[in-house]
Amino acid sequence: MRSRYGNKPLQRERPFPIQMLGHNLPILLFLILAVAGMGAVYWFFSPVDSSSSAAEALAINDLDGGLSAPIYKTVPDKPVLQRLAQSPGPLRVGIIVGHRNNDSGAVCDDGLTELDVNSDIAQQVYAQLLAKGIHTDLLDEFDPLMQDYYATALISIHADSCDYINDLATGFKVAGSSYTNSSQLSICVEQAYYDTTEMFYHENTITPHMTDYHAFREIAPGVPAIIIETGFLNLDRDMLTTESYKPANGITNGILCFLGRS
Repeated sequence: MRSRYGNKPLQRERPFPIQMLGHNLPILLFLILAVAGMGAVYWFFSPVDSSSSAAEALAINDLDGGLSAPIYKTVPDKPVLQRLAQSPGPLRVGIIVGHRNNDSGAVCDDGLTELDVNSDIAQQVYAQLLAKGIHTDLLDEFDPLMQDYYATALISIHADSCDYINDLATGFKVAGSSYTNSSQLSICVEQAYYDTTEMFYHENTITPHMTDYHAFREIAPGVPAIIIETGFLNLDRDMLTTESYKPANGITNGILCFLGRS
Protein backbone atom coordinates (compact mmCIF):
# COMPACT_ATOMS: atom_id res chain seq x y z
CA MET A 1 0.00 0.00 0.00
CA ARG A 2 1.42 3.38 -0.94
CA SER A 3 1.69 6.05 1.63
CA ARG A 4 -0.31 9.23 1.06
CA TYR A 5 2.78 11.25 1.76
CA GLY A 6 4.55 9.80 -1.21
CA ASN A 7 8.22 9.14 -1.15
CA LYS A 8 9.24 12.52 0.45
CA PRO A 9 12.11 11.97 2.88
CA LEU A 10 11.49 12.67 6.53
CA GLN A 11 12.90 16.12 7.66
CA ARG A 12 14.39 16.36 11.12
CA GLU A 13 13.17 19.30 13.27
CA ARG A 14 15.87 22.08 13.95
CA PRO A 15 16.87 22.92 17.52
CA PHE A 16 14.89 25.71 19.23
CA PRO A 17 17.82 28.22 19.62
CA ILE A 18 18.57 28.01 15.92
CA GLN A 19 14.93 28.55 15.14
CA MET A 20 14.88 31.66 17.39
CA LEU A 21 18.06 32.98 15.81
CA GLY A 22 16.63 32.57 12.37
CA HIS A 23 13.41 34.32 13.25
CA ASN A 24 15.17 37.27 15.03
CA LEU A 25 18.23 37.69 12.79
CA PRO A 26 17.08 41.07 11.36
CA ILE A 27 16.59 42.48 14.86
CA LEU A 28 20.01 41.23 15.97
CA LEU A 29 21.71 42.81 12.97
CA PHE A 30 19.91 46.09 13.68
CA LEU A 31 21.13 46.13 17.29
CA ILE A 32 24.72 45.39 16.26
CA LEU A 33 24.68 48.20 13.69
CA ALA A 34 23.08 50.60 16.19
CA VAL A 35 25.73 49.94 18.84
CA ALA A 36 28.50 50.33 16.27
CA GLY A 37 27.02 53.61 15.06
CA MET A 38 26.73 55.01 18.58
CA GLY A 39 30.33 54.07 19.27
CA ALA A 40 31.49 55.82 16.11
CA VAL A 41 29.56 58.96 16.99
CA TYR A 42 30.95 59.01 20.55
CA TRP A 43 34.51 58.55 19.31
CA PHE A 44 34.13 61.31 16.70
CA PHE A 45 32.76 63.94 19.09
CA SER A 46 34.66 63.06 22.27
CA PRO A 47 37.35 65.66 23.37
CA VAL A 48 40.99 64.90 22.78
CA ASP A 49 42.97 64.02 25.88
CA SER A 50 44.27 67.31 27.37
CA SER A 51 47.74 65.94 28.06
CA SER A 52 48.37 65.27 24.39
CA SER A 53 46.21 67.94 22.71
CA ALA A 54 48.72 70.76 23.16
CA ALA A 55 51.63 68.73 21.81
CA GLU A 56 49.57 67.46 18.85
CA ALA A 57 48.35 70.98 18.06
CA LEU A 58 51.89 72.34 18.12
CA ALA A 59 53.12 69.49 15.94
CA ILE A 60 50.38 70.13 13.36
CA ASN A 61 51.11 73.85 13.35
CA ASP A 62 54.81 73.21 12.85
CA LEU A 63 54.09 70.91 9.91
CA ASP A 64 51.70 73.39 8.35
CA GLY A 65 54.02 76.34 8.93
CA GLY A 66 51.38 77.94 11.16
CA LEU A 67 51.57 79.55 14.55
CA SER A 68 53.44 77.66 17.24
CA ALA A 69 52.30 79.76 20.19
CA PRO A 70 48.93 80.31 21.82
CA ILE A 71 46.90 83.31 20.70
CA TYR A 72 45.77 85.69 23.43
CA LYS A 73 42.85 88.02 22.94
CA THR A 74 43.38 91.48 24.39
CA VAL A 75 40.43 92.62 26.45
CA PRO A 76 40.37 96.42 26.98
CA ASP A 77 40.12 97.72 30.52
CA LYS A 78 36.64 98.71 31.49
CA PRO A 79 36.57 102.04 33.35
CA VAL A 80 34.94 102.01 36.76
CA LEU A 81 32.68 104.98 37.24
CA GLN A 82 32.64 106.49 40.71
CA ARG A 83 29.25 107.79 41.76
CA LEU A 84 30.61 110.25 44.32
CA ALA A 85 33.76 112.37 44.02
CA GLN A 86 36.59 111.20 46.23
CA SER A 87 37.18 113.48 49.19
CA PRO A 88 40.62 115.14 49.19
CA GLY A 89 43.00 114.33 52.01
CA PRO A 90 43.27 116.66 55.02
CA LEU A 91 45.18 119.88 54.44
CA ARG A 92 48.62 120.11 55.99
CA VAL A 93 51.11 122.96 55.72
CA GLY A 94 54.74 122.97 56.79
CA ILE A 95 56.40 126.24 57.86
CA ILE A 96 60.19 126.22 58.18
CA VAL A 97 61.58 128.85 60.55
CA GLY A 98 64.74 129.78 58.68
CA HIS A 99 67.94 129.01 60.64
CA ARG A 100 66.10 127.87 63.79
CA ASN A 101 68.12 125.42 65.91
CA ASN A 102 71.02 125.77 63.48
CA ASP A 103 72.44 129.32 63.51
CA SER A 104 71.32 132.94 63.74
CA GLY A 105 71.45 133.72 60.05
CA ALA A 106 72.28 137.31 59.13
CA VAL A 107 73.23 139.54 62.09
CA CYS A 108 72.82 143.32 62.28
CA ASP A 109 75.20 145.65 64.12
CA ASP A 110 72.68 146.24 66.90
CA GLY A 111 72.21 142.50 67.48
CA LEU A 112 69.03 141.97 65.50
CA THR A 113 69.26 138.59 63.80
CA GLU A 114 67.58 137.05 60.83
CA LEU A 115 66.39 134.25 63.11
CA ASP A 116 64.52 136.81 65.26
CA VAL A 117 62.67 138.12 62.22
CA ASN A 118 62.00 134.67 60.76
CA SER A 119 60.64 133.37 64.07
CA ASP A 120 58.30 136.35 64.55
CA ILE A 121 56.78 136.11 61.06
CA ALA A 122 56.61 132.31 61.06
CA GLN A 123 54.80 132.25 64.42
CA GLN A 124 52.18 134.66 63.10
CA VAL A 125 51.62 132.61 59.94
CA TYR A 126 51.39 129.46 62.04
CA ALA A 127 48.75 130.97 64.33
CA GLN A 128 46.71 132.34 61.42
CA LEU A 129 46.60 128.99 59.62
CA LEU A 130 45.61 127.16 62.80
CA ALA A 131 42.81 129.69 63.28
CA LYS A 132 41.56 128.69 59.82
CA GLY A 133 41.45 125.06 60.91
CA ILE A 134 44.49 124.07 58.82
CA HIS A 135 46.90 121.55 60.33
CA THR A 136 50.28 123.31 60.39
CA ASP A 137 53.76 122.17 61.41
CA LEU A 138 56.42 124.63 62.58
CA LEU A 139 59.75 123.12 61.54
CA ASP A 140 63.43 123.79 62.27
CA GLU A 141 65.92 124.54 59.50
CA PHE A 142 67.24 120.97 59.51
CA ASP A 143 64.33 119.31 61.24
CA PRO A 144 64.48 115.48 61.36
CA LEU A 145 60.82 115.48 60.34
CA MET A 146 61.88 116.92 57.00
CA GLN A 147 62.98 113.54 55.67
CA ASP A 148 60.19 112.41 53.33
CA TYR A 149 57.93 115.01 54.92
CA TYR A 150 54.54 115.07 53.24
CA ALA A 151 52.22 118.08 53.22
CA THR A 152 49.90 120.04 50.96
CA ALA A 153 52.51 122.81 50.84
CA LEU A 154 55.84 123.72 52.43
CA ILE A 155 57.11 127.29 52.91
CA SER A 156 60.51 128.25 54.30
CA ILE A 157 60.71 131.78 55.73
CA HIS A 158 63.98 133.72 55.56
CA ALA A 159 65.22 137.32 55.38
CA ASP A 160 68.05 138.92 53.41
CA SER A 161 71.30 140.59 54.44
CA CYS A 162 71.52 143.33 57.07
CA ASP A 163 74.43 144.97 55.23
CA TYR A 164 73.82 148.07 53.15
CA ILE A 165 74.45 147.11 49.54
CA ASN A 166 72.85 149.95 47.57
CA ASP A 167 69.53 151.73 47.39
CA LEU A 168 68.12 148.92 45.22
CA ALA A 169 68.67 146.28 47.91
CA THR A 170 65.05 146.26 49.01
CA GLY A 171 62.13 143.95 48.36
CA PHE A 172 61.30 140.27 48.57
CA LYS A 173 61.89 137.19 46.42
CA VAL A 174 60.47 133.69 46.09
CA ALA A 175 61.99 130.51 44.63
CA GLY A 176 60.05 127.31 44.04
CA SER A 177 61.28 123.75 44.20
CA SER A 178 62.85 122.44 41.01
CA TYR A 179 62.00 118.88 42.07
CA THR A 180 58.22 119.35 42.16
CA ASN A 181 55.99 121.70 40.20
CA SER A 182 55.53 124.53 42.69
CA SER A 183 54.61 127.28 40.24
CA GLN A 184 51.06 127.75 41.51
CA LEU A 185 52.23 128.06 45.11
CA SER A 186 54.91 130.56 44.02
CA ILE A 187 52.43 132.65 42.04
CA CYS A 188 49.92 132.76 44.90
CA VAL A 189 52.49 133.79 47.52
CA GLU A 190 54.23 136.32 45.26
CA GLN A 191 50.98 138.10 44.39
CA ALA A 192 49.52 138.04 47.90
CA TYR A 193 52.79 139.22 49.46
CA TYR A 194 53.07 142.09 46.98
CA ASP A 195 49.43 143.12 47.50
CA THR A 196 49.82 143.12 51.29
CA THR A 197 53.27 144.69 51.72
CA GLU A 198 53.58 146.69 48.46
CA MET A 199 57.23 145.68 48.45
CA PHE A 200 59.27 145.39 45.27
CA TYR A 201 59.79 141.87 43.89
CA HIS A 202 63.57 141.45 43.75
CA GLU A 203 63.76 138.64 41.21
CA ASN A 204 67.29 139.31 39.95
CA THR A 205 68.91 138.45 43.29
CA ILE A 206 67.51 134.91 43.55
CA THR A 207 70.53 132.66 44.24
CA PRO A 208 71.29 128.97 43.60
CA HIS A 209 71.05 128.48 47.37
CA MET A 210 67.37 129.31 47.02
CA THR A 211 66.58 127.34 43.86
CA ASP A 212 68.44 124.29 45.20
CA TYR A 213 67.36 124.74 48.80
CA HIS A 214 68.20 121.66 50.86
CA ALA A 215 64.62 121.06 52.03
CA PHE A 216 63.46 120.66 48.43
CA ARG A 217 65.64 117.54 48.22
CA GLU A 218 64.61 116.12 51.59
CA ILE A 219 60.82 116.27 51.54
CA ALA A 220 58.62 113.67 49.90
CA PRO A 221 58.34 113.83 46.10
CA GLY A 222 55.29 115.71 44.90
CA VAL A 223 55.11 118.26 47.73
CA PRO A 224 54.91 121.86 46.39
CA ALA A 225 57.54 123.92 48.22
CA ILE A 226 58.96 127.44 48.14
CA ILE A 227 61.48 129.55 50.01
CA ILE A 228 60.75 133.25 50.56
CA GLU A 229 63.18 136.01 51.49
CA THR A 230 60.75 138.42 53.15
CA GLY A 231 62.96 141.49 52.68
CA PHE A 232 66.37 143.03 53.38
CA LEU A 233 67.17 143.52 57.05
CA ASN A 234 68.74 146.89 56.22
CA LEU A 235 66.37 148.94 54.05
CA ASP A 236 63.26 146.84 54.83
CA ARG A 237 63.89 146.64 58.57
CA ASP A 238 60.75 148.53 59.66
CA MET A 239 58.52 146.33 57.51
CA LEU A 240 60.10 143.17 58.93
CA THR A 241 59.99 144.24 62.57
CA THR A 242 57.48 146.92 63.58
CA GLU A 243 55.10 145.98 60.75
CA SER A 244 55.83 142.26 60.67
CA TYR A 245 52.10 141.53 60.57
CA LYS A 246 52.10 142.64 56.93
CA PRO A 247 54.67 140.07 55.73
CA ALA A 248 52.91 137.45 57.86
CA ASN A 249 49.51 138.31 56.38
CA GLY A 250 50.97 138.27 52.88
CA ILE A 251 52.39 134.76 53.33
CA THR A 252 49.19 133.47 54.94
CA ASN A 253 47.04 134.93 52.16
CA GLY A 254 49.29 133.34 49.56
CA ILE A 255 48.97 129.93 51.21
CA LEU A 256 45.19 130.30 51.43
CA CYS A 257 45.14 131.24 47.74
CA PHE A 258 47.02 128.05 46.89
CA LEU A 259 44.70 125.97 49.07
CA GLY A 260 41.63 127.56 47.49
CA ARG A 261 40.61 129.04 50.82
CA SER A 262 41.05 132.74 50.06
